[in-house]
Amino acid sequence: MINARDAMRRAAAWNRDRTAIISNDRSLTFAEAWTRGIRLANGLLAMGLKPQDRIAVLEDNCIEASDFFLAAAIGNFARVPLYKRNAPEAHAHMIGHTGCRAVVVSAEYANEIEHAQKTLAGLEHVIVRDGGYEDWLARQSDVDPNPAIDLDDIYIIRHSGGTTGLPKGMAFSHRQWMNMERDWITRLPPMEAGDACTHVAPISHGSGYVFIPIWMAGGYNVLEAKFEARKVLKLLSQNGGYMFTVPTMVSDLVGTKMDEKLSFAKMKALVIGGSPILPATALAARELFGPCLHQMYGETEATPAAWMTPQEWFSEVPGSQPLLAAGKVMPFAYLEIRDQNNKALPVGEIGTVTIQNDGQVKAIWNEPDLTKQRLVDGWLITGDVGKLDENGYLYLVDRKDDMIISGGFNIWPAELEIAISTLPEVREVAVVRGPHERWGETPIAIVVLHEGKTLTEQQVIDVCNDKLGALKRPTKVVFRTELLPRTPVGKVQRRALRDAFWAGGTATMKGS
Repeated sequence: MINARDAMRRAAAWNRDRTAIISNDRSLTFAEAWTRGIRLANGLLAMGLKPQDRIAVLEDNCIEASDFFLAAAIGNFARVPLYKRNAPEAHAHMIGHTGCRAVVVSAEYANEIEHAQKTLAGLEHVIVRDGGYEDWLARQSDVDPNPAIDLDDIYIIRHSGGTTGLPKGMAFSHRQWMNMERDWITRLPPMEAGDACTHVAPISHGSGYVFIPIWMAGGYNVLEAKFEARKVLKLLSQNGGYMFTVPTMVSDLVGTKMDEKLSFAKMKALVIGGSPILPATALAARELFGPCLHQMYGETEATPAAWMTPQEWFSEVPGSQPLLAAGKVMPFAYLEIRDQNNKALPVGEIGTVTIQNDGQVKAIWNEPDLTKQRLVDGWLITGDVGKLDENGYLYLVDRKDDMIISGGFNIWPAELEIAISTLPEVREVAVVRGPHERWGETPIAIVVLHEGKTLTEQQVIDVCNDKLGALKRPTKVVFRTELLPRTPVGKVQRRALRDAFWAGGTATMKGS
């Protein structure tokens, strides 16, 4: 098997004069982009960083983001993406628990790394991409350092949420990552030289799975820093090709009125994942974009595990309801529904979704106890509850835990509850997921105050915003005078609280 660096280097040589990267009014050929990656890798090595050192990055999609994406592979560094919607404390945790020696950060986000600089002794270098970045980059050597790469060397450490609310690190080797890349393109229309892939979701997040495949094919990656529906529609009409997106973005795209009529005839695949999508939204997207919609399902630890092509998604299948499904089991994956004793259940029975594929993680970073819980006999035990039908379609029913997926991002109630409980007026608090027309799900805080105390909804929202960031704040706060309902053993009955906000009294996995 080929490693990620060698695969991209070979493609850069074969397609050296083709366009590789476009971002706003700038573009790079494969030769130009690869040379910039070499220069950045050499600049990092000159600082004393070594192959397999872990380097964090905080950025938007841009030309400079492709520099680091390529440089990390060229220098055999382990890339640790940070998420710009997280709070500085979350950045510091992700940097600290993975042992990053350096951080590369866009100038506009440099202040978010200050907390990590002050608290982490092991963080030796903070490279701020400011006005002097281009001159500094040009001074670095353009000779490929060509370090040895073992297929089991770490390629990337991605993060997902955890039951304690702290992000959990998922390390992927070159072997695992390239197996995942194979799985990602297995169900897609073939990628060819000159094809485009538009990235409006961060390449540090789900959209990054498609960067290498389009590069390897000799296509070009279009990097957009912000999601603006009108601009994205024009880009997709102009470039066609591929895009990974989440249901909330799809909802915005289909709801946008354009002055001119656009054609999407050049689109090959619009891949939707990250959270469930409403059938009405999917049908509206198919009406707009044509027969190019794909849906995928997986976990950060193992993805994709299920996939639907347009034909599989929007067709009548006896014994199945494709519009309600999350996908069909992937050709190179195992997916079973298991009971509480971890035994496989028959078709149609509801239980825990359990996955095994070639690209899954082998352990959760520095979490041996959690690893034993989540990875059992080579299988990933997900937090999702679902069922399989006789045709291999997967349906998600609920979650074993209380995680909220809002716009494709994981939000853990414990984080919000801890933040809200710092307000002295609060006696009890529970955060549950409620429906949201745009985001699919949203955090709702139920708060019990100490007798005689008062708080406003905005004060509760503000404390979450200050401590956790804009992503992790409730959109609604409900104050109640009676204590929260409890089980016989004294635990808060979250389901009873949660169901009150869902039509019909049952919280199931809705979509955007």
